[in-house]
Amino acid sequence: MTPVELSLALTPRSRFDLIDVRALTQDVHGGALDGYRRRLYVSRHTTAGFLPQGLAARLTARPEAITSYLDLFRAMFPEGAGYRHDQLELREELAPEQRAAEPTNGDAHLLFIGGGLKSCVSYDARRSCPAPLVELDGTYKGTPRKREATIVGYNDEIEVARTTLRVPVSMHPIEAVNLKRSGLGFYEEIEALIARHGVTKGRVRLELPASEQAASLTVNEYETLLMQHDLAEVLRNPLRFAAEKARHAWDDPGAVPAKALGYAKYDLVHAMNRLVDVLGLQTSRIERLIARALEVPASRFLRMRRSVDLLISDKAIPGQGRLVAGTYQAPILVQWRPPATTTREVQVAITQLH
Repeated sequence: MTPVELSLALTPRSRFDLIDVRALTQDVHGGALDGYRRRLYVSRHTTAGFLPQGLAARLTARPEAITSYLDLFRAMFPEGAGYRHDQLELREELAPEQRAAEPTNGDAHLLFIGGGLKSCVSYDARRSCPAPLVELDGTYKGTPRKREATIVGYNDEIEVARTTLRVPVSMHPIEAVNLKRSGLGFYEEIEALIARHGVTKGRVRLELPASEQAASLTVNEYETLLMQHDLAEVLRNPLRFAAEKARHAWDDPGAVPAKALGYAKYDLVHAMNRLVDVLGLQTSRIERLIARALEVPASRFLRMRRSVDLLISDKAIPGQGRLVAGTYQAPILVQWRPPATTTREVQVAITQLH
């Protein structure tokens, strides 16, 4: 069977929402995906994404578990906690009319990155679990934002190319590198491989080799204030913005720092314990993750994302596969300790879907 690609328009009901894309696809497109063993779910948004199937299945199996999971990270990245990304008067790339309409959503970007959301995931269609799109910024001033998901049904994939690319990085301890940046050549090399092997429907996996430590990959908006200030603050201290939000709970400025940090830790641990209780667990990977997140600096907080996937599609130009991404999406290499040399390696694997 030839892979089939479908589009789905989505309407969030609230700022934080869960939309079962699997069920909605069935409602809108009927049996168009029947007979396909696997599905790629793709979001072109930087504040709405999918969880890996294993984690999604575990969380959706119990009522309130996925909400509790998100509450865990919302405790770390509360709305309106003084993010530089939200100081629109500093956003020089925005025109005056854009500043008036731009949502303040620094928390949603950091929750996407820190909560392990992905823009492209592969699910086994033979498993009956939902495919929830996790929406983190679904409404603005009461109006739903326009969202879209892409779903590709396929049965197999064959690797057609593999290479290792080197990315220049600085020796600064904390840095975020836009792999889509013009002049870097990273995207151009991948596009050349796609064209050389004639891939029309496929997937690109970017992965850090075991030798690359204190680094991670994500797909998000590479906005200067978000990457160089807000994300950098999180890497130095994961509870930075939780404590900032807590500052407003007291009137005594002299007592703020210690009280705020203590409150933030309590709030985070409380959220973590609630999640563990909902899942019926005594100990878990999530607990270990939060234990690491409570360390300052966040030396391993982002390590869980060592790879990201990107969709290749020829829907725009039949027969010519290109990388698919939303307007503001870019793969980003993040480091929180300087490397041994001035470059880092990223492994690239390209597959053709069948």
